[in-house]
Amino acid sequence: MIIIGHEDIPFRPLYYVDGIEEIENTPAGSTLLLGPFGESKEIARHCYENGLRYAVTAESLKEALFANALNAEYILCSFELAPSIQKIAENYLFDAKIVVPVNDENELEAVAEEGIDGVIFKEAVIA
Repeated sequence: MIIIGHEDIPFRPLYYVDGIEEIENTPAGSTLLLGPFGESKEIARHCYENGLRYAVTAESLKEALFANALNAEYILCSFELAPSIQKIAENYLFDAKIVVPVNDENELEAVAEEGIDGVIFKEAVIA
């Protein structure tokens, strides 16, 4: 299980960007966090075309499919949506990892029991 942002486990932060122009203000080689796919398609395509590592939030299976096709490294989604996306990700051998945002380490077990790739804590994101 991938655990991003927990104080006891070293991690590389994700850098939240709102637009393509903000990418140049992030450290080289960093992973970008785009926000909802529906609002970030242009940035996701830019990342795809330029080989940039990024994560994006999917609010539906269709968005997760598009995000994976555009080489997202992580697809964040709600705990409720994660099992159905994870099943499709395993069936189609997604390169992207399905990750559920969590607020507390007590949520880890529930996510693990559903077989989801990982979790991300808010501490992992630099805005």
